[in-house]
Amino acid sequence: MANKKSAKKQAIQAVKRNKINVARKTAIKTAMKKVASALQEGKTVAEVQVLFNEAQAKCARAKGKNTLHHKTASRKVSRLAKKINAHFAKPATEETTAAVKKVPAKKAAAKKAKK
Repeated sequence: MANKKSAKKQAIQAVKRNKINVARKTAIKTAMKKVASALQEGKTVAEVQVLFNEAQAKCARAKGKNTLHHKTASRKVSRLAKKINAHFAKPATEETTAAVKKVPAKKAAAKKAKK
């Protein structure tokens, strides 16, 4: 136990900050899970975007308060954005995949003709 008054006060403040930081980290995890569950449930882009903005704001707040390291916060937001973009990305149509496959074949034929 601390002997001096200032050390006792610092110990009390550390406990208080610890509770706040744990609550902040828990809120971030919950916000991330809400976005993931919204993607699984098939919610619209607008609904997912609102949840993503909330999660992003919580990460930014934790970063500003030094609860999370700035690179950790950025990584969490980036990975969540990647999941969202992958989920709502338009699948490649047959026409675009066929066009992509034809181009290399033409180049290969042209190289053979030159030889």
